[in-house]
Amino acid sequence: MKKVRLLILPLIAWFLQNNTLSAASFPDTTICNMKIKNGYVDVNGIKMYYEIYGQGVPLVLIHGGGSTIQTSFGRIIPLLAQHRQLICVELQAHGRTSDRNAPLSFEQDADDVAALLTILRVPQADLFGFSNGGNTALQIAIRHPRLCRRIIAGSVLLKRNGAPPQFWEFMKKGTFEQMPLQYKEAFLRVTPDSAKLHNLFRKCKDRVLRLTDFSDEAIRSIRAPVLLINGNADVATPEHVVALSKLIPRCSLAILPGGHGAYIGEITTLPAEQASYASTVLLMEQFLDKE
Repeated sequence: MKKVRLLILPLIAWFLQNNTLSAASFPDTTICNMKIKNGYVDVNGIKMYYEIYGQGVPLVLIHGGGSTIQTSFGRIIPLLAQHRQLICVELQAHGRTSDRNAPLSFEQDADDVAALLTILRVPQADLFGFSNGGNTALQIAIRHPRLCRRIIAGSVLLKRNGAPPQFWEFMKKGTFEQMPLQYKEAFLRVTPDSAKLHNLFRKCKDRVLRLTDFSDEAIRSIRAPVLLINGNADVATPEHVVALSKLIPRCSLAILPGGHGAYIGEITTLPAEQASYASTVLLMEQFLDKE
């Protein structure tokens, strides 16, 4: 049986106190005062929005469902950009990116990101995808393996049995009114069109409800080193990500305290001290910096 590197960090403070780096190692900065390059590229029939921060080895950030770059990663971009070039994308129908006359799919998102990297002349990059973005990152590894150096996939749900029955019941009954206000405000701030926002909600809900399991064969085909991160009270159960980690040939696993996205300060989670996000960034950098 394949051995899995399991990293369980039950106490964020303990982690920081017992590492040479600490939250104080990161400058107190925000996205607002960072240099940014942004724009649109035509990929597979849509205009895809992207932002680039920092310099160094490219790290592609892929947001979660219903989100924008900032709602998923706004609290950690200033930390990650200190040592890397961040290429942040917005996927089909999300944020500033246009839509196509087709449902959302992880396969299509993977092809869109791959096309973007080709246009930007990035032959290989590290990837960090959160939630649906994590599913997309793993699809890139499956469909476009040459693009992937190392992959971090946070809070992924690759099989329907990976979430409890209550989750599926909630999604079936979910309404637009229940969509997090933070997501609605963020979308309308960059694309002030309520019809497009309702369209995004419908398409995101449909994708979740018709989730097709990633096959074991496809998961086993991933050759890049992968770090799976999950909250101990996440959408996907810890048992699910442990099972996935046993299928991925070169996999490490970190189970962190908290719910969906708490470890990166995703916008719908309660605000926390910068130290908690910094510890996750330290963990990510330690994984990405390995030869």
